[in-house]
Amino acid sequence: MHPAPSLIAFTTLSGLGFGLLFWLGIDATPPTGWVAFVFFAIAFVLALGGLGASAKHLGRPERALKAFTQWRSSWLSREAWAAAAALTLSGFYAAALVFFATPVLPLGWLGALMALVTVGSTAMIYTQLRTVPRWHDPSTPVVFLLYALAGGALLSGRVVAAILLLVACGAAQGWVWWDGDRRLARSGTTLASATGLTHGTPRAFEPPHTGSNYLTREMVFVVGRKHAAKLRVIAATLAFILPVLLLLLPFHHLFALVAVVSHVAGVVVARWLFFAEAEHVVGLYYGRAPSG
Repeated sequence: MHPAPSLIAFTTLSGLGFGLLFWLGIDATPPTGWVAFVFFAIAFVLALGGLGASAKHLGRPERALKAFTQWRSSWLSREAWAAAAALTLSGFYAAALVFFATPVLPLGWLGALMALVTVGSTAMIYTQLRTVPRWHDPSTPVVFLLYALAGGALLSGRVVAAILLLVACGAAQGWVWWDGDRRLARSGTTLASATGLTHGTPRAFEPPHTGSNYLTREMVFVVGRKHAAKLRVIAATLAFILPVLLLLLPFHHLFALVAVVSHVAGVVVARWLFFAEAEHVVGLYYGRAPSG
């Protein structure tokens, strides 16, 4: 699929923001005063920035509020409600810490839970799509949650937790890349099933349209295997390997800052690949071969 910048910003920033809100919410000895204000401000800016980017991707952004009306059937709507609940609960919890230095722990725990529900709902928007075999797998929400937890631990200064989660997330992402390359073939979807021409082995003589349309712009995107392999190495190095190496060194604020910047840059590359490598089955109808 086409890796739209708004979707990359949305999945990157919101994951980091809600991941940070989770760790702030479960902290048994949370910060108070100005320290709490800074941490929660960072989390809210990231989370709201990501949600704002997602709204820009809508065909009619002014109708974004209508997303709240379809919660019975839409993961996008469930994500909207979960995000609103997480931000509201975390906002009240942050106010108690900043203005009264009083940790109302149940509020923090509920806010942390809803932050994870938000990230999980975001992942399910993609996981539910049978037409994208690379996404239609239980590993998609697992990886989304691991990215959020690892990024949140890194931003909140939890060194041990960050190292363990970065290693786990890196391993999960590596497996998803390896297994994802085989999911379209395993799905059994072919040009014959895509067109309904099940007698014989059809092949595309010419594309259905002489020009581009919404489907070819948004759903059909081919990234070469060699190009993808290089980007995977870059993403893994920046998002996981370099941050872990820096965290293993004697603690220094500069190392911690570089680790955060490196991780965020790596997540951006990984998210670009997440969309660019997603082979929508409609591409078969247009005669587009899978990536590679």
